[in-house]
Amino acid sequence: MRAPREHHRQVVRYTPFHSRTAPANVLNLWHRWRDHTVADAYFDVSLEYTALRNACAVFDISPMTKHRISGPDALEFLNRLVTRDVARIRPGRVGYCVWCDDRGQVIDDGTIFRLADDDFRLCSQERQLDWLSRSALGFDVAIREETEEVAALAVQGPTSCATLKALGLAGVETLTPFAMRAFPFAGGELLVSRTGFTGDLGYELWIGPRQAEALWDRLFEAGELYGIRPMGTHALEMSRIEAGFIQAGVDFLPADRAVRTDRTRSPFELDLAWLVDFSKPNFTGRRALLDEEKRGSRYRLVRLDVEGNKPARDAYVYDDRRNVIGAVTSSMWSPMAKASIALASVAVPWGRAGDELWAEIYYQKELRWNRLNARCRVVSGAFYDPPRRRMTPPPDR
Repeated sequence: MRAPREHHRQVVRYTPFHSRTAPANVLNLWHRWRDHTVADAYFDVSLEYTALRNACAVFDISPMTKHRISGPDALEFLNRLVTRDVARIRPGRVGYCVWCDDRGQVIDDGTIFRLADDDFRLCSQERQLDWLSRSALGFDVAIREETEEVAALAVQGPTSCATLKALGLAGVETLTPFAMRAFPFAGGELLVSRTGFTGDLGYELWIGPRQAEALWDRLFEAGELYGIRPMGTHALEMSRIEAGFIQAGVDFLPADRAVRTDRTRSPFELDLAWLVDFSKPNFTGRRALLDEEKRGSRYRLVRLDVEGNKPARDAYVYDDRRNVIGAVTSSMWSPMAKASIALASVAVPWGRAGDELWAEIYYQKELRWNRLNARCRVVSGAFYDPPRRRMTPPPDR
């Protein structure tokens, strides 16, 4: 007799690299990223972070949502969808982007890979197939999710390029930031893009699931002399905060999931004005963003250098008269900046570079909660931005 189906149960999958990541995860720390099991840490978070900033670290990004968009109207469709001019992303290049609802509020951010003139891959944290399909009405375009069809690794850090050269990828050192190139590998094709979420020199490797294990094995063999190590989400989170990168659901609330519509943010309010191109034809949210540009924004995303050594986790942000003007969304003690750093959303007009604000920090030590008011200085740019990130060819170490 067949057992009854349990409709309340949700499928949890393994990535194509799980046969390699599971033995490496001696801490047995995991979490669910969409439908997949991924490692939070493998052996020691601080050492994984150290490998990233001083050698080479590998992160399994296979669960990232990947949408394939192709057809005669693919370019026109994407230009209608996102705020930047996709025509400026040439074939063989990658571009960062955001897309909005009709109110000009950000639904998600991601990267557009222009594989050919009319063939694109859109990578994002959230699943966007429903929104993409609704937005495609009237366009001659094919859209499908290909998350399960593409395995991917982020190879990041100062020796990442040296590792890929040792892997046999001839000419990989000539890739400029946001460029990509295909290489033959194990009877298939390995796509390498000079992209990442760490703010360091790095690459992302995209391959078919059948070649995934071979890629992992040969990559770690090639990187043995270059300090290669696996890295979990905890170390990745540290690096993206140091880089000043935002994350959906953490630093902003996706507009299509918000219950309270005043809690969302526009590109201007996320320090992404450079991604809004009013010179191109109409795109979703254009009218609302033009209105906002004229009247001014409600909020400003800021990067804070926080006094002392306590992370300002979920802290309220005050002005010098102790009025609440915002809140911290991401925070950490940065080993590279040697400072407590944070990303925060504050009300305009506060938050200009050089402004001094205050964070109310609570922390527990030996079962006792402590409270302190820490002075914060608004800084511009990334907290950590090594020159090797932009160098072509990059140094080997």
